[in-house]
Amino acid sequence: MMTISLIWGIVVAVCCCLWLILGMRRRQMGEPPLENGLIPYLGCALKFGANPLEFLRANQRKHGHVFTCRLMGNYVHFITNPLSYQKVLCHGKYLDWKKFHFTTSAKAFGHRSIDPSDGNTTDNISKTFIKTLQGDALNSLTEAMMENLQFVMRRPLVSKSKTPVWVTEGMYSFCYRVMFEAGYLTLFGKDLTGQDAQKGLILNNLDHFKEFDKIFPALVAGLPIHVFKTAHHAREKLAEGLRHENLGKRDRISELVRFLNDMLSTLDDMDKAKTHLAILWASQANTIPATFWSLFQMIRSPEAMKAAAEEVNKTLENAGQKISFDGSPICLNQMQLNDMPVLDSIIKESLRLSSASLNIRTAKEDFTLHLQDSSYNIRKDDIIALYPQLMHFDPEIYPDPLTFKYDRYLDENGKTKTTFYSNGIKLKYYYMPFGSGATICPGRIFAVQEIKQFLILMLSYFELELVESQVKCPPLDQSRAGLGILPPLNDIEFKYKFKHL
Repeated sequence: MMTISLIWGIVVAVCCCLWLILGMRRRQMGEPPLENGLIPYLGCALKFGANPLEFLRANQRKHGHVFTCRLMGNYVHFITNPLSYQKVLCHGKYLDWKKFHFTTSAKAFGHRSIDPSDGNTTDNISKTFIKTLQGDALNSLTEAMMENLQFVMRRPLVSKSKTPVWVTEGMYSFCYRVMFEAGYLTLFGKDLTGQDAQKGLILNNLDHFKEFDKIFPALVAGLPIHVFKTAHHAREKLAEGLRHENLGKRDRISELVRFLNDMLSTLDDMDKAKTHLAILWASQANTIPATFWSLFQMIRSPEAMKAAAEEVNKTLENAGQKISFDGSPICLNQMQLNDMPVLDSIIKESLRLSSASLNIRTAKEDFTLHLQDSSYNIRKDDIIALYPQLMHFDPEIYPDPLTFKYDRYLDENGKTKTTFYSNGIKLKYYYMPFGSGATICPGRIFAVQEIKQFLILMLSYFELELVESQVKCPPLDQSRAGLGILPPLNDIEFKYKFKHL
């Protein structure tokens, strides 16, 4: 037994040596500094995954603003100077943002490829997202979301208790269930068979969504979903509920879902359902933690709460809206929602502190990347990556960057501030939780409107308190770094009760 173990040990050691000698990339003339890592295939992935921000800062100190790391078999060129971001995006003809995103979506959600180059869709798919998430279509989405948020929030009023009582709940759990249900109803409509059936469906889907979302980082990393039996079952159940025959039992389905269903005519029913699941995940996975952080940071700061409440009251008064449990629900149009700079600043600052998105593009061919002070040779199929959290936590751009300042994005006149500098130069890109350029999230405007609507209703209908007034900010869950908004590592208890109106 010892002999066999020794032989296997020698074989593994020899393979590792051969990989170090033959398998590692060698830096060529004109290429960025290279970190291969010592682990075959993984490269630097474990160090990056443990703490991406510190890993990138360490390499930035070692190599400068541009360097290459091997991660999960890919060579990733990190561009860390925000002054270079615009230059990177100017090389669009050499870069493919679709390849990674479409491939990852197919692997994670289990549908056939929706990459137009594979023939199942057309290039219009990107335009469909913009058409159905922005412009005129945004009006109906935000109107439906406002209605559904109030439907979910005001439902406890049917309780027999006439006197409002304090309810204690985990804030993240509260945001999760409210935003999930309201968002699900907004995208996929209400069940025509009645509220009892709808409530059961939402509760089941919420549990399935949490189970599936929990292993999503592993799916993006390339692990097959069949390794996770419970999550695989949850994904299939979610998709089953989004099949055509089940959507046919629902009313007021969003334009986005209807358009996408028509566009994917070459896919079978289950593949279409799984693309709908991708839409569900994209609409919830980042919006839910973003909602938590916005509510938590606002409640935690008395100045922010006061300024936000004053802005909400003024907006409702100017709109002729009266807060009432018996009367009509609150309804604000796009223009009114857009003219709320205090809430905008609170949301932006909350997302600045919690976002850890990874903006990536794949090189279509060998080319030279020209930045403002240097040029680098990039090989075909390599990845160009921007990690905006480095910029969001840069003390030169954002003084005291780890502190929440609700008015950081307000100028001296109380309007939206858009001037931020690095090395004395005004930045075009200074806030990037939603990506950039061609990869910018098409649903970003709706996402911000959802969070804003949520905060408006929380301030209008509820009295809010933290159970522990001096509670510390929970740490970020780094396991989801690269995917967008990081959730809290632990929940925070808060109290809420309906106001006496």
